[in-house]
Amino acid sequence: MPNFAANLSMMFTEHDFLDRFEAASTAGFKAVEFLFPYDFTPEEISDRLKAHGLTQALFNLPPGDWAAGDRGFAAVPGKEAVFEAALEQALDYAEVIGNELIHVMSGVMPGGADKAACQGTLIANLKRAAPIAAARGKTLIVEPINPRDIPRYALNSQWEGRRVVETVAAPNVGLQFDFYHCQIVDGDLAKTFEAMRDITRHVQIAGVPERHEPDVGEINYPYLFDLIDASGYTGWVGCEYRPKAGTLEGLGWIKGRL
Repeated sequence: MPNFAANLSMMFTEHDFLDRFEAASTAGFKAVEFLFPYDFTPEEISDRLKAHGLTQALFNLPPGDWAAGDRGFAAVPGKEAVFEAALEQALDYAEVIGNELIHVMSGVMPGGADKAACQGTLIANLKRAAPIAAARGKTLIVEPINPRDIPRYALNSQWEGRRVVETVAAPNVGLQFDFYHCQIVDGDLAKTFEAMRDITRHVQIAGVPERHEPDVGEINYPYLFDLIDASGYTGWVGCEYRPKAGTLEGLGWIKGRL
């Protein structure tokens, strides 16, 4: 059975953020992930993890001004210095919090920008960033995100993600495979996951199309859970979904799996 991590940016939002760690642990989770820790000190996050016996799976680089539409800068031409500063901040946090994986958000393409050029910027930034992260024992991962959730995001298909990872060709740069995004963009989930398994460093799940629990919607997750196990993947599977009617009320799907 896969190892599940609660996404505290979407789950347990009935509680203040720092109280979600205890709620996740009480519900049976052994690991957590979230989008961003930067509203708190890394020591505050580390203390909550230790107090409740939790492992941090990953978090993202600073995205910029989220309210203004920023979703990272790694693929945005002309923002290389901003990306480098975000990387350093994320590495400092990860060093204290203890996670190996850090998600590098590609970002939204500027108006009129060429997608291939933006992905070229992403590759160049990752090539510079990989040895910096490696020196601190960290792995950088990129995630293809569907254009319905984030219009004009610079990385959409798993196959685009593969090309980026293969072109960077660094052992500490890999793929974050999200079945939710993959279903919307690529489909053919089982075969696509098998094709990406060798570069996959983290997995996420959610129901499609509403991004609720994985037992709500069009994806047959019990089949995919067996597939994940058969593939030999032993990392965390992030539950990055919005509960349909309360976090605890929606955990029936995970009964017996924690």
